Amino acid sequence: MTNFLEWLGKAAAGRKTRWLTVVIWIVLVAIVSLVWPQVNQEEAGSDNLLPESAMSQEAARIVDEQFPDDSGVPLLLVWYRDSGLSDEDFSSVQSLFGDLGEKPLAYQKMIPPFGEMPAQILKGAASGDETALTTPIFFSEKATTDDLEKAMVGLEERINGLTDEEVFGKDIDSEGLHVRFTGPVGIQTDATALFGQADVTLLIATVLLVLVLLIVLYRSPILAVVPLIGVGFAYGLISPLLGFFASQGWIVVDAQAISIMTVLLFGAGTDYCLFLVSRYRDELKLEPNKYKALQLAISNSGGAIMMSALTTAIGLLTLSLGQYASYDRFAVPFSLAIVIMCIAVLTLLPAILALFGRIAFFPFIPRTEKMAKELTEKKGRPVREPKTRSRFSSAAGRLVTGKPWPIIMLCLLFLGGLAAIVPRIDYTYGLLDSFPDDMPSREGFAVIAEHYPAGEIAPVEVIIETDGEAAVDTIQTELAEMENVAAVSDSRLGKNNEDIVQYSLTLSIDPYSSEAVGMIPAIRDRTVGVLEESGIDTADQRVWLGGETANLYDTEKISTRDQNIIIPVILVIIAILLLGYLRSVVAMAYLLLTVVLSFFSALGLGWLFIHYGMGEPAMQGLIPLYAFVFLVALGGDYNIFMISSIWRNRKQMPLKQAIAEGVGETSSVITSAGLILAGTFSVLAVMPIQVLVQFGVVTAIGVLLDTFIVRPLLVPAITTVLGNYAFWPGALSKKAVTEDQKEKG
Repeated sequence: MTNFLEWLGKAAAGRKTRWLTVVIWIVLVAIVSLVWPQVNQEEAGSDNLLPESAMSQEAARIVDEQFPDDSGVPLLLVWYRDSGLSDEDFSSVQSLFGDLGEKPLAYQKMIPPFGEMPAQILKGAASGDETALTTPIFFSEKATTDDLEKAMVGLEERINGLTDEEVFGKDIDSEGLHVRFTGPVGIQTDATALFGQADVTLLIATVLLVLVLLIVLYRSPILAVVPLIGVGFAYGLISPLLGFFASQGWIVVDAQAISIMTVLLFGAGTDYCLFLVSRYRDELKLEPNKYKALQLAISNSGGAIMMSALTTAIGLLTLSLGQYASYDRFAVPFSLAIVIMCIAVLTLLPAILALFGRIAFFPFIPRTEKMAKELTEKKGRPVREPKTRSRFSSAAGRLVTGKPWPIIMLCLLFLGGLAAIVPRIDYTYGLLDSFPDDMPSREGFAVIAEHYPAGEIAPVEVIIETDGEAAVDTIQTELAEMENVAAVSDSRLGKNNEDIVQYSLTLSIDPYSSEAVGMIPAIRDRTVGVLEESGIDTADQRVWLGGETANLYDTEKISTRDQNIIIPVILVIIAILLLGYLRSVVAMAYLLLTVVLSFFSALGLGWLFIHYGMGEPAMQGLIPLYAFVFLVALGGDYNIFMISSIWRNRKQMPLKQAIAEGVGETSSVITSAGLILAGTFSVLAVMPIQVLVQFGVVTAIGVLLDTFIVRPLLVPAITTVLGNYAFWPGALSKKAVTEDQKEKG
């Protein structure tokens, strides 16, 4: 490894090769950008996230085959007036649908005959309190999101013209008539528009935040820009590479994955840059030749950077084991981004630093003692030298070696207390729960939920294969007698197979609530029980439940399954990587345990912030696994960087001194890296999707706990208490053991 890194340093950042490295990167990025599409041009929708084997997906497939509905994809128009819909409002509805019958919208497939319907009958279709009316327009399945957006713009203009007022933009709680677009088409177009607006905002906010943090932390305008250049070139290569993979059908990417990948790239990429830059600055204070200093920096920090990137990339790749598509879609983009960023940090970044040399650190330029002395004599006054250690770093080093047990107890008490909150977290898997409250499609959906019977929004579809048995007649009665069931429709026979029977079950409670989702197994068990009593064989394989409530049940079930598989796998993988790098079973064990403890404490504190600070009733159910994979993988970076320093010092000095020096050497850069990483993830708060906001909050909190508690205090304190056992069974230098024995007298 050392020989390879020495060769890499000379090849990428030598006096004669630095410009060649930069030119190679420029040419490579230019070629792939011209030849391959950018990743955001290959985004897929976020629907169909469940595997085909999920019960609700099998039910949907059977419904399409046996109970086809050729009406098209619905856009729901919700008409709402708090004081009650007026005759003029119903007249506007009639006029609109009459106009749509004569002059249909682009890709309009079918509309109900509301234009020909008498006003009294139309009023009967309104909600019980006559404050809301829902009218659908069906569009062709071939219409793209852009096509639908254009059609909806034209529809808005027609409605505004008919009502002679602005019915779309004003506050839903204000007086007057309100119209909102919801349903599948409304939700699809709203989500696309939100992500389209937020992507640019996210990129700008991330760049500005990283730039400001780098300037504050390093107080060098040049050095603040250098990592951003490296990240920019890495993204320039990653985006078309992923776009090519997506265009070939090898991977699927969506807007959510791209947004998090951007944040990950800036956060983790800047961290790796800081690890190298920090080491380069230290070497410049010892080595007068800037090229030699850079090669030494790569040699001494490159191993930790490569190991950190490998750990993170493999950890993120375990998401491909998930059956839920939202997990699987993250795996390749995130892992590839980390690998390419690592390559950029070890090749392009050194070449750029070689071009600038010591000037990159202006105005606090690191010099050797001889250089500083010569400059002082020349100027006739002392030359200000940059501080490489903060007071916190030095104090932390002394504290953890002087009073390790109190530090351990306080850290465990604080982190354990936060982790104890985790069992009390409430989760939600509803799609609309992840959207902003003022999103038009969510507002329209809320009006429907509030003014129509709860279960009518999303009935549960019960599909049964009967083999011609007549006993299924009792199913309707049995299901109707269940608690929280408002009604069960008459049976429908399949179009191509009359042995397939469908019932539509309407709940009396919110079909998106946890209580409703919890009813799905009971409904299925009751149906299976009736079939078994009638003597139908393999009854358990003849019942399927579909609809939104069943989708949520499958999402929760499959997400739990994914967590139960991915979490142990990633722990085993990272344990193996740590063991291979540190060659210490003991160190591997306690480092892994501290990362897991940090995750649970971050989840607990994140819930307090999300629930009480942001007022959210539940945490998105996908957050725990997202946060776990990122925090465990990224948390390993700081472990490796700090422990590597302690291990290196341990060969030359007594253990306590090695720990204190290791904490002192790495705390500043880890603090800087942690602040930047937490800051970049917190930028996700600008996104309009709650799952991204909450993921950013929990991950940022976890990184901060790692940065200020686990890494500088808990881990070195445990290392101090364990003493030489922390290295078992790795070999220790005889010099270090002898000095430890002398220190103990």
